[in-house]
Amino acid sequence: MFTVVPDGTGSEIGMSDILVASGVKKVYRGGAESVVALHDLDLKVMKGEFVAVMGPSGSGKTTLLNCLSGLDEIDEGTVVLDGQDIHRMSDAKRSKYRARSMGFIFQSFNLIPVFSAVENVELPLLLAGVAPSEARRRAEATLDRVGLGRRKGHRPSELSGGEQQRVTIARALAGEPAIVWADEPTGNLDSETAGAIMDLLRDLNGDGLTLVLVTHDAAIGHTAGRLVKMRDGEIESTEIRSG
Repeated sequence: MFTVVPDGTGSEIGMSDILVASGVKKVYRGGAESVVALHDLDLKVMKGEFVAVMGPSGSGKTTLLNCLSGLDEIDEGTVVLDGQDIHRMSDAKRSKYRARSMGFIFQSFNLIPVFSAVENVELPLLLAGVAPSEARRRAEATLDRVGLGRRKGHRPSELSGGEQQRVTIARALAGEPAIVWADEPTGNLDSETAGAIMDLLRDLNGDGLTLVLVTHDAAIGHTAGRLVKMRDGEIESTEIRSG
């Protein structure tokens, strides 16, 4: 059961807020024309919260995820993540901060074909400067956590779609991020496998993971602790689970 609450979130940062976005505007410009993808948008996410973002095609949900995570620039507003205003950072500093503080799960698994599962998980840690022995330990431990400990030596082509997505989840978690962003994480999976992946993400959220997930699937959206519905670049409604 969900309860609809007012759209406005304000800009004051609370002690339990990990993310506060205020007045975020995103404009795509092409030649003489421009399209406003996000209109003066406000959103807060609390530590340990599971937020699903839904909306029709073109509503701005993926743009929202990209702007909140710093993958895309914004034209106006602020995005403060764990006390850091990410859009005031230089590109290099923001990239390092993203690698250290965020995890990403995409519809396309984006695994390196010639690497094993454990090598795919440990690579971002190595790039972030983690010592090889520690990177391997954390990669193996995270694969165990997502139920793939026995498949850590297999390459992506030797894994099912669900197993590949578990590798991407492990890769997102291995850096112990403050927040994980997921864009249609079950989009390439059959319904049974998608259900298993969502069970895993809910279990991880139950262990304290902060998760913001974009989906077009209402069944998935309604399993989140909070459902944010978008239309035409604005938040249309927010629904809180009440039981």
